[in-house]
Amino acid sequence: MTDGPIIERIEFIAFEINIENMSSDPAGFGVSYTPGKTGTHLRFGVRIYTDTGVVGEYVPGRSRVRPIMAAAEALASRLVGKPALARSQHYNTMRRLTKHIGEVGIGAIDIALWDLAGKQYGASVSQILGGYRKRLPAYASTLGGDEEANGLSSPEAYADFAEQCYEMGYRAYKMHGWHEGNVARETALLETVAKRVGDKMKIMYDASNHLATLADAIEIGRVCDACGLYWYEDPYGDGGISIRGHQSLKSFVKTPVLITEHIRNLETTVDMLVAGATDFARADPDYDGGITACYKLANAAEGLGIDTEVHSCGPAMRQLMAACRNSNFYEVNLVHPQMSNAWSLPYYENGYHDQLDCIERDGTVAVPSLPGMGVEYDWDAIEASSVETRVVK
Repeated sequence: MTDGPIIERIEFIAFEINIENMSSDPAGFGVSYTPGKTGTHLRFGVRIYTDTGVVGEYVPGRSRVRPIMAAAEALASRLVGKPALARSQHYNTMRRLTKHIGEVGIGAIDIALWDLAGKQYGASVSQILGGYRKRLPAYASTLGGDEEANGLSSPEAYADFAEQCYEMGYRAYKMHGWHEGNVARETALLETVAKRVGDKMKIMYDASNHLATLADAIEIGRVCDACGLYWYEDPYGDGGISIRGHQSLKSFVKTPVLITEHIRNLETTVDMLVAGATDFARADPDYDGGITACYKLANAAEGLGIDTEVHSCGPAMRQLMAACRNSNFYEVNLVHPQMSNAWSLPYYENGYHDQLDCIERDGTVAVPSLPGMGVEYDWDAIEASSVETRVVK
């Protein structure tokens, strides 16, 4: 038995996309709604070439390109000349190499290796992982609040957008509020949206760690309780990483708490679950060690009787969630009534996208069925908008 395809070189390409009515957002989401402005956003892609011609590809839909691409490039040299199908070996090698600096560079490489494996075997990644389902219930996850007259500038505007999403087929809706973390304003947001759609949609709230103190988080948590929210995410300014802080929060709040989005390794996330600091696990293939680490997390959580909610949108997120029983909703983020979704790349060739209208009338999205990640990229267009290409061989 041979080792299969051998990695010959790994290519990283940084490129720009333009988004109308967008500017940089001080809240950390990367974008905000600004009428009349065209914003330029940096993205990157990775291609893993082998001696047999099979190529693993992945283009994250996310910002923060410079540090992530640099970290991935630093890891790539340790994979060249190695068997492309030895994903577990490569994952553990990359973890050892990043033990002092964090694991964000692993994700894109690991996902591209899974894409390569799917193409080698002629199956989608979700099928390789067991293929639990082919369609995913989805929720609309808003962009953060703004101050524009026709944007998400008031509780009523959020409620109007929730109604729009409901009419499109969504049955769940998550709000990211304003970055000031003003308790009174966030309270009005929750109460207004719950009053408008709470009887027909599951409602989630993500404070994005903008509430300044634990006391603020408890106060808003009690509003979540009164409004019957489905979950309460990343409440306050610890960054969503304190076990003790969230144990305390949960003792005061009945609404299920969702944290671990900002924890970048498997073991610490599982420690959170075991300690009872969160009611759900959060997994993000782009940031959290790729498909390999996130599938390990989902299985660990399942063994504890805990659900794993997959963060953000994209083909890797759909493939991962499709293989997991213990996951509830696919996140279509970050959407806005007046702006296209910056996390949905314009360079898919097979009709795939994550814009607001990606769902069917039943509120679900399809899991791509082509081999690997199930999508094809327009590399000619990506290269035409590239700003930098780096090859490790």
